[in-house]
Amino acid sequence: MSESLLSSRNLAFELYEVLDAEALTHRERFAEHTRETFDAAIGTARTIAEKYFAPHNRKADENEPRYENGAAVLIPEVKPAVDAFLEAGFLNAARDFEAGGMQLPTLLSQACFAHFQAANASTTAYPFLTMGAANLIESFGDDEQKQRFLQPMIEGRFFGTMALTEPHAGSSLSDIRTRAEPAADGTYRLRGNKIFISGGDHGLSENIVHMVLAKLPDAPGGVKGISLFIVPKFLVNDDGSVGERNDVVLAGLFHKMGWKGTTSTALNFGDNGECVAYLVGKPHHGLSYMFQMMNEARIGVGMGAVMLGYAGYLYSLDYARERPQGRLPDNKSPDSAPVPIIQHTDVRRMLLTQKAYVEGAFDLGLYAARLFDDAQTGETGQVRQQAHELLDLLTPIVKSWPSEFCLKANELAIQILGGHGYTRDYPVEQYYRDNRLNPIHEGTHGIQSLDLLGRKLAQNGGAGLKQLVRLIADTAQRASAHSQLDHLRQPLEQLVTALQGVTVGLLTDLAQGKVNVALANSALYLKAFGHTVIGWRWLEQAIRAEEGLSKGNTTDADFYKGKLQAARYFLTWEVPACHHELAILQARDDVCLSMHNDWF
Repeated sequence: MSESLLSSRNLAFELYEVLDAEALTHRERFAEHTRETFDAAIGTARTIAEKYFAPHNRKADENEPRYENGAAVLIPEVKPAVDAFLEAGFLNAARDFEAGGMQLPTLLSQACFAHFQAANASTTAYPFLTMGAANLIESFGDDEQKQRFLQPMIEGRFFGTMALTEPHAGSSLSDIRTRAEPAADGTYRLRGNKIFISGGDHGLSENIVHMVLAKLPDAPGGVKGISLFIVPKFLVNDDGSVGERNDVVLAGLFHKMGWKGTTSTALNFGDNGECVAYLVGKPHHGLSYMFQMMNEARIGVGMGAVMLGYAGYLYSLDYARERPQGRLPDNKSPDSAPVPIIQHTDVRRMLLTQKAYVEGAFDLGLYAARLFDDAQTGETGQVRQQAHELLDLLTPIVKSWPSEFCLKANELAIQILGGHGYTRDYPVEQYYRDNRLNPIHEGTHGIQSLDLLGRKLAQNGGAGLKQLVRLIADTAQRASAHSQLDHLRQPLEQLVTALQGVTVGLLTDLAQGKVNVALANSALYLKAFGHTVIGWRWLEQAIRAEEGLSKGNTTDADFYKGKLQAARYFLTWEVPACHHELAILQARDDVCLSMHNDWF
């Protein structure tokens, strides 16, 4: 039977052959787990995703949330799906047993969650946002806030959002105008407007807890003056019961090209001056707190982009195997039967490109989850520190590379279906529309590239970058034991050498104050850096595939050969092309920087 969400064989390959998930069970936190419990959780996730999430994916797309009497109304199928997700425990998959969780490694919880992202991106957004908001309160809230808001969120009674963007400021958070005034009872009265708030209103939970960025009256200018507040849709009484409506109003809904089933809201806070808010942590530290949720969301957005690309790839693969059309170039006989289009070389090119993009990005997303586990439960302080530094460096890549290249995979899926691809009779056009939001979600490519080049590379003396270079060198060394991988290893080594040279030059420019010139082409740097990382991950997969083939298991031979072919494609077609971007960066080309407004 064909698989529509993701390949279970590829998932097992990643978990148990590439990322060694079973080794995590030797750590005290995960000692009660085994491969069997991991696989059981994955099987449950797949079942719920297929039974409750996938069936209404198209209906949610065709029937957007409606604005009625000041509230957002969703199609009825969303709540049973979310309830099944909650009942199975996936909202708290990584949380402690004592807190009602499964105490799964993040690697496994991410693998489970990937099924829901592939099945229905818009419905999955509601619990995804709630998990991020709950983690934020758990990390920085006080005991009373945890009791009043976190516990009901863990129980699935309250859902959560992040409210950052304002109409006039967009991504420029230093310019937000939302204000919070201290009240006599120790709370605050908040006033302002937020837009594009995903999950900002719905009827899926008893309450919605908004995590809102605002400024206090004495706030310094810029991002150093931002504070973080909890603002519930309904006030919560001291006994934990839900009280009267807070002064938070749904001003309207936005209508997007994709993720149509997720409410995208405009919220007005404090129109009547009575919006009760609770300060989280210290004043003026809000953005640093919010970065925890934003970074979680960035990794989640990256994995969401992967899974939409993955779903499109699997659908177009099945279609190409079943659709007869045309004959091969060396067959001119009109009397011969048409061949399945997968036999046409250019269709294979498009399928192979998709496979290289989505399976490479899937590996990276799970690797990031494994790094999070190491940062939390690594055997030594040094291991934990190194994992944290590397994950911090890779976060812009985990978010942005899949958002760009798994979207390209969706585009190729449409192309493979030909005229059918852009009709609503087939799902690939929706996958594309849904995925087109991800290059914008949680920071555009431009913002991520500035973060990578302008901040992350030099952070902690370049510790993350140095570690990455060492890891790639180690992978290349292990690959050298397989002479058949030389033609894959060498292009990656050449790209790493060239990238290091360009990086040193750009960082030198930044240190000398040549900021605009150094960052002018940061998007090109992000692409070349991302291809380097994905190339590394493909070389790792290629090593594991060679090891798998050497065991002589004929059942998996085709799987491993497919891995090697995709690795060959990416490392010999895609990786060498990055030298063009590096040449532009090396020359400090200023064609974009020197363009005048009046010349457009």
